[in-house]
Amino acid sequence: MSRPTPALVSEAGARALPRWVLLILCLAYLLPGQWLRDAWRHADLAAYGHMAALARGDATWLQPLLAGLLPEDGALLPYWLGAAAIRALPGLDPVLASRLPFVIVLAGVLALVWYATFHLARTEAAQPAPFAFGGEADAIDYARALADAALLALLATLGLLQLGHEATSDVVQLLGVSLWLYGLASAPYRPGRSQSAVVAAMALLALSGAPSLALMLGVAGGVIAHHSRFDGARRLRIGLVVGMVSVAAIATWTQAWGWRLVAPSQVDPGGLIRLLAWFTWPTLPLALWTLWRWRGFVTRRHVAVPLGLAATTLSAAVAMGGSDRAMLLALPALAVLAAFALPTLNRGWSAMVDWFSLFFFTLAAVFIWAYYLALQTAWPPRLAANLQRLAPDLVVSFEPLGLLLALGSTLAWLALVRWRTSRQRAALWRSLALPAGGVVLAWVLAMTLWFQPLNLGRSNQVLLQRLQVLIPPQADCVGVPSAARSLHATLEAQGGWKVRVGEAAWRCEWAVQPMPRAATPPTPAGWEAVGSVQRPTERDTRYWVLRQRPRSALAAPRRPGQEG
Repeated sequence: MSRPTPALVSEAGARALPRWVLLILCLAYLLPGQWLRDAWRHADLAAYGHMAALARGDATWLQPLLAGLLPEDGALLPYWLGAAAIRALPGLDPVLASRLPFVIVLAGVLALVWYATFHLARTEAAQPAPFAFGGEADAIDYARALADAALLALLATLGLLQLGHEATSDVVQLLGVSLWLYGLASAPYRPGRSQSAVVAAMALLALSGAPSLALMLGVAGGVIAHHSRFDGARRLRIGLVVGMVSVAAIATWTQAWGWRLVAPSQVDPGGLIRLLAWFTWPTLPLALWTLWRWRGFVTRRHVAVPLGLAATTLSAAVAMGGSDRAMLLALPALAVLAAFALPTLNRGWSAMVDWFSLFFFTLAAVFIWAYYLALQTAWPPRLAANLQRLAPDLVVSFEPLGLLLALGSTLAWLALVRWRTSRQRAALWRSLALPAGGVVLAWVLAMTLWFQPLNLGRSNQVLLQRLQVLIPPQADCVGVPSAARSLHATLEAQGGWKVRVGEAAWRCEWAVQPMPRAATPPTPAGWEAVGSVQRPTERDTRYWVLRQRPRSALAAPRRPGQEG
């Protein structure tokens, strides 16, 4: 006898979110922040440096070197995508061109999460309980409503907001785990497509610097497929084995094997819990509720598939010392699990999420608008004084298009709040409408009203301009004895200088050395400090520019009567 399902959904509850609303919400999430902005420190700028080197022909496709160094993450595919876009779109700003493939990749992640949830919700074990006198949700309508809810949950997740808008290998890895999720979810209904999906997913992970995670997912997927009741899902073991073999071949060919593990004694449990709490909000609490309410269905596909992905990726994040970039890969699975919590929630919990989202994001919007007013008019005076203290060199211009977009998004938020507080409360996805809308609102406002100060604070453009005053453009090379990869990218990809690192840095005529603000740089014999500069919003670090003294100045002075 089958176990009774905890889901109770009426026909009205299975109403789908209008497609035009979903499309506008996704575009508002994907596009702001991609146009006009510079590459941001740290990983975003470093990745752009490797892409630019490939596009210029200064590196080979199998060794995308930046300043003579291979990428720290061992990835190849992300840099191929960015470099190919730069070459294919010569009329565009290269930073924007390199970012466009990653906008498409993130859009693919959103689509795959929707379709994975749709297929999982179609299975018999995931269906809501029938009502005594009829009126329960139709199976397909129910699956669509849950898919809409999963997409809203992913958009509402705070951890995806910044990292998902970067042009880094993490976004390609996110596509890989989402494709793995779709492959296992669709296996009973799309057996051929699911085989191709899991092989492609594992190859994507291997080429984007995560071959070990790909093998772990191959094992987890094999266990789930082996115990499945569907023939198409059991046959997926073939694709998973092929995928694991391809991962081993790719990682060996590209020399991408590597572990970035941290000893358990070095993991801060408190910091890890705090990161997990805000990074996965609001999906983790809902996912935990799903595991409780559906605890009798843990071996069924709609719980086992996303749970397998979440457990694997979160374990990897913990093993890497609480890495937020590894934790990013758990977000699609948590969003799917969160969607299955909604048919079991009571009105009290939904009301709590609504009121929290309403107050939090409304206050955030008021905060952003207030600082925008201080930027443009110097009023209120206290906020204007804070801005002057934080960024004394900031000069902003009025952008009418950005203001119009911000006004439109604010009015849309007010309309959403009015709809949510009305009597139209039956939709299954209603509890995630305000969290997702609030995150999109905050992102649009930040990328329109705060775009100029954020771009100033997050990029290295002002630092580059100040370095160009001290270092001549015709310098053969610039040495960087020790610094982050983003500085290498600033000097080489954006400044046009050849960069040497480590001991080779001292063979250049010029060098840049970041130092704590109160410290003076060590000057080897024959070198002198020309000057130092700072980033506008970085108070603790100064960038010292060093130059080799001319050899004539290094020659020892002749003694009286000494022959030449």
